[in-house]
Amino acid sequence: MRKKSFYHTLIAMTIAVSAAMAGCSSGQDASTSAGQARGTAEAGKTGGTLVIARLSDANNLDPHFLSQIPSAAIIHHKVYEGLVRMDKESKYVPSLASEWKQLDDLTWEFKLRQGVTFHDGAPFNAEAVKATIARVQDPAVGSSRINMFEAIKEVKVVDEYTVQFILNYPYAPILSVLASAEGSIISPKAIEQYGKELSKHPTGTGPYKFEKWTPGQEVVLVRNDSYYGGTPNLDKVVFKTVPEDTTRLAMVETGEVQVAENLPVTDIDRVQNSPSMQLGRYPGFSVDHIGLNTKKKPFDDVRVRQAIAHAIDKKTIIEGVYNSVGTPAHSSITPAMVGYSPNVKDIPYDVEKAKQLLAEAGYPNGFKAKIALNDNKARISVAEVLQQQLKSIGIDLQLDVMEFGAYIDAASKGETDLFMSGWGNATGDADYNQANLYHSKAHGAPGNHSFYNNPEVDKLIDEGRRETDAEKRKQLYEKAQQIEMNEAPLIPFRFSETLAAIQKNVQGVWISPAGHIEIDEVTIQ
Repeated sequence: MRKKSFYHTLIAMTIAVSAAMAGCSSGQDASTSAGQARGTAEAGKTGGTLVIARLSDANNLDPHFLSQIPSAAIIHHKVYEGLVRMDKESKYVPSLASEWKQLDDLTWEFKLRQGVTFHDGAPFNAEAVKATIARVQDPAVGSSRINMFEAIKEVKVVDEYTVQFILNYPYAPILSVLASAEGSIISPKAIEQYGKELSKHPTGTGPYKFEKWTPGQEVVLVRNDSYYGGTPNLDKVVFKTVPEDTTRLAMVETGEVQVAENLPVTDIDRVQNSPSMQLGRYPGFSVDHIGLNTKKKPFDDVRVRQAIAHAIDKKTIIEGVYNSVGTPAHSSITPAMVGYSPNVKDIPYDVEKAKQLLAEAGYPNGFKAKIALNDNKARISVAEVLQQQLKSIGIDLQLDVMEFGAYIDAASKGETDLFMSGWGNATGDADYNQANLYHSKAHGAPGNHSFYNNPEVDKLIDEGRRETDAEKRKQLYEKAQQIEMNEAPLIPFRFSETLAAIQKNVQGVWISPAGHIEIDEVTIQ
């Protein structure tokens, strides 16, 4: 039986309880490891090709340069694996590590699986773990995820199949980071061979191998016949980019694809009434938000940001645009996550207060601004509603709709005024949101697209990742969230749910709270 520290147990329980309260589905034993989940299908029900239609293409298949869910969902648990993983109960279970224990506040030891090889034939061992962490921490590599690993001082190779993580300071979210897509272990041979071109040659230990990526069209994975966890259920997995909502759904109806992600809320009844489709509805860690570029005038003035927040009627947006799928957000941390607090106060809908603040800031007649967003039908509809709501306080809002990759690039470079996006937490821990969305070290590509800078918030975030007492940690994040909501660099407006249309002959598909489609147990009848 795996040894655990008291703190490890406490955090695992906290996550599990939080997830249960949020209504996460259950159907897998919490002790099930990566390999045990596969090869359990009834005879005659394995094989075949699973085709998944989705709104957006990947923009990077390198774990150390991930910036969006469509990329992470392709490689996580499929091409790449981490030392641990989060199961359906939001508990940490073994993956490439068979067991682990916390030796002291600064030392975690992991026993690694033996007999595992990467897709290129390189052996998986402690040196591979060390090489992976060294890469993401190397400033010359320029990883946008480097901040997630700054707590790690040293990766110590004890023996071929034992590795220790020596930390710079007590780091509460260490397991959550190692379980994320960014914590994927990469072939050291591929690191050396491909360097910064690794995105085109993803090489992990997972049940599926990368075959090809045709940008704008599809990514194809094929079964890894040498997988240590047994023969994967599927022969091939195809992630097909289909921007048109109606086309994706029609493809499921005709059988051209088996799953359509990013299902519009307006199509729920159509799916539920279909003889050939079933509705997948998954609560998650994702929050939809409106961001304001604090480097640009007039959004560098907190009164302007607060005025915009007061002018947004979140309830109307969720009921009118999302058909009541999701709930109004009062934080960037969802109820399912470690660090959530119901005590955080939102800026209430108050048009008169909004007008007053604009006048105080020197804009009694409002101003013109542009909001950037990707070509997601729901977000376009939200932007149109927002356009009308801000008009009531004199703001002339223009929509700048672009392809997802172009949007991410523009937001990362600080080229936007306002922007509309979402943040899909990869770990279930508040640190992932706080460090990436609000910390001054995360300006640009890591996720702080509002270029927000508040030394007090930075300090609270830093203290939160060091604090090992769960209750004290929650209090630190509560204080940080309240400052963030008051200063409004981001205006969270919806705790979201993920919807999918699935053919009725497909079983075992689910979408994790992080927004990644999971296919370990999929069978096609």
